[in-house]
Amino acid sequence: MTEDKNTKRYIVNRTKLNQPLPWNTLIAFGFGGLIPIALFNVAGQLISLIGNIGLGLSAFWLGVILIIPRLWDAISDPLIGHISDNYRSRWGRRRPFILVGGIAVALSFVLMWWVPKGTFVQSLFPSEQAYTWFQLLFILTGLLIFYTSCTVFEIPHGALGMGMTKDSHERTKLFSAKSFLGNLFAMGTPWLFYLANLKIFKGTGGNEVDGMRYVSIMIAIVLIPMSIWWFFALKEANEEKISKQKKSKFWEEMKRTLSNKTFLKLVIIIFTLAMGFNFVGLFNYYISIYYLFGGDKVMAGSLLGISGTVWAITGLLAVIPLNIISKKIGKKHTLILAILLMSSAQLSKIFCYNPNLPYLVLIPTILLSAGMLMFFTLGASMVGDICDEDELHTGTRSEGSYYSVFWWFIKMGTAFASFVTGALLVTTDFDEKRIPKVDQISGKIEILSEEIASEIPASSNTRIELKNSIQNKTQELNEYLIKRQKEFPKDTEFLDNLRFDLNQTSIKFNTISMETPFSDEQKKETLETLKELKKEVSALSKQSPKTLLILRIIEIGLPLILCIISIFLCFLYPLTEKRCHEIKLALERRD
Repeated sequence: MTEDKNTKRYIVNRTKLNQPLPWNTLIAFGFGGLIPIALFNVAGQLISLIGNIGLGLSAFWLGVILIIPRLWDAISDPLIGHISDNYRSRWGRRRPFILVGGIAVALSFVLMWWVPKGTFVQSLFPSEQAYTWFQLLFILTGLLIFYTSCTVFEIPHGALGMGMTKDSHERTKLFSAKSFLGNLFAMGTPWLFYLANLKIFKGTGGNEVDGMRYVSIMIAIVLIPMSIWWFFALKEANEEKISKQKKSKFWEEMKRTLSNKTFLKLVIIIFTLAMGFNFVGLFNYYISIYYLFGGDKVMAGSLLGISGTVWAITGLLAVIPLNIISKKIGKKHTLILAILLMSSAQLSKIFCYNPNLPYLVLIPTILLSAGMLMFFTLGASMVGDICDEDELHTGTRSEGSYYSVFWWFIKMGTAFASFVTGALLVTTDFDEKRIPKVDQISGKIEILSEEIASEIPASSNTRIELKNSIQNKTQELNEYLIKRQKEFPKDTEFLDNLRFDLNQTSIKFNTISMETPFSDEQKKETLETLKELKKEVSALSKQSPKTLLILRIIEIGLPLILCIISIFLCFLYPLTEKRCHEIKLALERRD
């Protein structure tokens, strides 16, 4: 009887004190998902992919440098969380950080793609190895600046979301809006790779490295005015009361956060999934490019872009059942349902990774998008519930500290996944050195094709120079394949086929006439030959069947194992819907 009275009183008080958030607030807060969901994934995924296949940098060392900013986040995340908890200004605790952090993210996102490259830059270094280390150091510096800027924005932004309403389910709406709109922008991650490979961005003879420089500028132009909008549109609930809250000491706050057993159990669940499914984000690019499309980056980029769009649309639609289901069965059971959806997505990939029907990958994309949106949205909302429980015990709200530790563990999962991905790519014998060589040959062919098609024909000497350059690169790649054949005798048949294709393209190139001027018939015939030649050369970027098989096994199997572990951990999580109601009642009585 007492429980029924308390429940009725809770419903009355909730109706009275916790009015629904207006749509303009939900939309403004939701657009903040652009940074932690979309751009955060772009930096983690595309910098590895493009650094590996565009610059020829080691996947292992790219994985290593991606984990370094996460170690720095161990300091910066809780520090920013603590500072924003204790900051006092006429604009509240969080909004100044959101403004400064958003603008810094825009500028640093552009900076990190301008990795110095080219013959002149390389000539400044005593060896190729020294030049490679310089590029890795440049990427590391850019990532440190970018991720620090993300921290300055995201920790106060997430903490603000937890403090904008007292209602647990309204809080889920807020973070659903963030996931909703963040995933809308996240669909641009694969499209960015596609855009970076278009001639309008990469230029004649360039590659995706050149393209991303200009694509990133477009993103910055959008992000800066949005940061100003967030500053004026968002406001913390009870801002006046919180401004009088006593400031806390950093280590005392961290000790209290890390000693909260309920919080630690939630963090372990989220970290386990984040660690596993970040393999999906990066390996999926390699599988799409080199397994489904045999090394064709443009075709793969198109599918990845479509998959990103489907991912975003699914994420948008999944918000609706998420808010309905979580109210009916509770957040804990909805979290388990989300993990089951992700598990089914992984199992479906066994049949949906099919080079003959590449668009079957949209099936696991839909399942995975729905599951991940529910999972990570609920995770952030559940941290807010833990903050309510902490406020009941301590009398203060420390959303910044809790959210910073929570977010740091998610980022550590991302970084650890990137590190392991790099290490596994090395053990699977993924050949990143071959790809830039193939790009160089394709670039030379593209330049020659444009020259032949031009209204003003170039000199015969220029054509001969380009022809010799391509033949030299072809011979260099041929020698490289012979060397690989000695190192990896099990791949002899595969490498023999590559060398055969290479020699065929060389023979075809020798048939091209270099006389000037070209007649219309000669020009047409030569351009057709060059087009076929470029297609043949692009096939040289294919990876061995063994490498592709191991990539698929890891990409499907590892997240599936971690899903099973996470489901078990969910049953140990103590903060049920009933307990959240009890906490809310106690807080409302005290207020």
